[in-house]
Amino acid sequence: MLKTFQILISGQVQGVGFRPYVFALAKDNNLKGEVSNNETGVIIIVSGTPVDLEAFCNQLTKNPPPVSIIEQFHSEEIEFQEFEDFRIIPSKTKSNLSLRLTPDFAICEACSFEIQNAEDRRYQYAFTTCVNCGPRWSVTKKFPFEREHTSIAEFVMCKTCLTEYKDPSDRRFHSQTNTCGDCGISLQLLDSQGKNLNKSQQHIFESIGQYLKEGKIVAVKNTSGYLLCCNAENENAVAKLRKLKKRPTKPFALLFPNLKHLKGEFSLSPNQEEFLKSKERPIVIIPVENYFGRIALNQIAPGLKQLGVMVPYTGILELLGESITFPIVATSGNIHGSPILSDSNDALEKLGSVADYFLQHDLHIEHPQDDSVIKLSFQNKIPILFRRSRGYAPNFFTNVKVAETKILAMGADLKNSFAFMPNEYVYVSQYLGNLENFDVYQRFITEIKSFTTIFNQIPETIVIDKHPRYFSCQLGKELAITYNSKLIEVQHHKAHFASVLGEHNLFQEKEKILGVVWDGVGFGDDGEVWGGEFFDFQNGFINRINHFEYFEWLAGDKMSKEPRLSLFSLLKNDEIIKHKFSNEEFSVYRKLKKINKLKTSSVGRLFDAVASLLNICDYNSFEGEAAILLENNVSNLKMPEPRTYYKIEPTEPIQIGLILDEITKDFERGIEVSVILFNFIFTLATIIVDFAKQNDYTIVCCSGGVFQNTTLIDILIDIKPDDLQLCFNKHLPPNDENISFGQLMYVVNCKL
Repeated sequence: MLKTFQILISGQVQGVGFRPYVFALAKDNNLKGEVSNNETGVIIIVSGTPVDLEAFCNQLTKNPPPVSIIEQFHSEEIEFQEFEDFRIIPSKTKSNLSLRLTPDFAICEACSFEIQNAEDRRYQYAFTTCVNCGPRWSVTKKFPFEREHTSIAEFVMCKTCLTEYKDPSDRRFHSQTNTCGDCGISLQLLDSQGKNLNKSQQHIFESIGQYLKEGKIVAVKNTSGYLLCCNAENENAVAKLRKLKKRPTKPFALLFPNLKHLKGEFSLSPNQEEFLKSKERPIVIIPVENYFGRIALNQIAPGLKQLGVMVPYTGILELLGESITFPIVATSGNIHGSPILSDSNDALEKLGSVADYFLQHDLHIEHPQDDSVIKLSFQNKIPILFRRSRGYAPNFFTNVKVAETKILAMGADLKNSFAFMPNEYVYVSQYLGNLENFDVYQRFITEIKSFTTIFNQIPETIVIDKHPRYFSCQLGKELAITYNSKLIEVQHHKAHFASVLGEHNLFQEKEKILGVVWDGVGFGDDGEVWGGEFFDFQNGFINRINHFEYFEWLAGDKMSKEPRLSLFSLLKNDEIIKHKFSNEEFSVYRKLKKINKLKTSSVGRLFDAVASLLNICDYNSFEGEAAILLENNVSNLKMPEPRTYYKIEPTEPIQIGLILDEITKDFERGIEVSVILFNFIFTLATIIVDFAKQNDYTIVCCSGGVFQNTTLIDILIDIKPDDLQLCFNKHLPPNDENISFGQLMYVVNCKL
């Protein structure tokens, strides 16, 4: 007896080859019916025998398409319908969008093989994709994910591509990004004045390879934005790029021609290799000890024992890799502090004084994205996201409580992202940058408008940080007036804590939970600058229960840029560091220290002070430099009997001054810097564990930029008792990129 079932599937199921897969599976199981995208995912109506229907459903759920993620699968029998065959039909949308968006996917093995195969019709075609790979979020205008809803719609498929698109046996059956060299996106090679060098498609990459070999800088328009590239083995070329990009010491990421080349120069762990081969293909930070190759390490990662590496993830980068025999710097195409560029004319105008040549193409990038960055802790292999962008954004794959209102959370100003909950899902934007930069702020506004357009929804509630001068807060207030939305403020560090509670689904936990939030700066409920906080969560309330002792916040934002100021503020005897200041500076800061009223509890500034005391860093040329250099001096060190610089007292704030006094004594005694640093980080880890024990916590959530320190993560895991559960950010960076998600989680789950 034949039956008909309606199947509704939600998750990451659009733009991943799901409908073609369903089509083939239905044919294999002798079923008839139809499949289409809709506003919630994929809808299948299928008729056949009970045995065939059961086999179909089992295969579909157990072996879905490679880059899909099924979150919900609902099947119900409906009135019998008779179909002539099985077919894919146009998308049906009857209401507002409520589905996972689709991130960009790295090029698959099959497409990679085709562009390197001289016998294939897509040989050296840089935009080769299929249902399993290619740009998605980068080219999305709106959903459901259909070709006409993307910027690729400008390129009309030729007869051969259309044949592939309609052929159920072809890998490109209903591939929405399908193009080829005859009908698709074209490349142009220009000089810095914008003159087209009229190179054939086949010779463009050969020319770029030669330019890079000669020490030239090339701006490469990738499918998610520009990369500035130069020969990583040419010290002069790297130094030139540093100078022109206005990036004196911040490390550059390297692109290797292929994974084999990378493994020939560095030893990779299985976990690192897994990320480098993944569909997200982020930059992976790896150690560089004992490297004796030809990379100009001192110019690429000055003073560091680690390096960010990646391998090609698009056809453009695959072909670029084929044209070189050396690794190249591949850093975001921008001037330091500005957002990544994506428009060809804009790039020529702003990078014309930086790049010698430009690789351009005529595909419009709707959502520019930087490369994502990840680091694995040395000992416990815990992955920590440092930047969440291409490959991960804009989806967030954790089931959360659905809000009763449509919420837009504006995030923080530094390392900004925003979060939107217009339906049952949460969407977190790609990393945007520092909103103090005008161009980043404009990108922030543009992306928010894009999200509201895609979902055809305006926020009913807008959530902002409590900092009165944040640009994100000011825009949030303006949007609240424009949309007539409710405006809610959430304290910065409570948002950090809520982000981990949300990622680990802990809001319904009956036990009390300890939140440890350590970072550089955040506006506190008492008007001081917080950054070393302990919170309690229970019964829907987050309350601050302890903190690091306050010390003077000197010279405003200048303090976060000059670690020597943090040291000056914390030292009782500032005479010992008088040599770090001019006489005039020393006099001015002494007066400020006496009359200053603004205080801070920042652990981030404590890291700065320690870095300055040990003569590691007095000035930050980029955000967090002192902390990175500090960890760099202690990474991978194993101490059989570490020393604790401080024992906590149950009812007192953590005494930063006492910790620094002990470090000073060790330094003056000539104790090795790496040993002092290990003891310092060990002390911080011990403070967390001892505080949890003394106050009867069995669950601890850690967030804030300080927890990008993978040595701290490893020590915490090593010293914790078995009955203590540690939770870290896992889908989001611990830094301010998680603030927007935390703001949203706080409003949805906590009592205001």
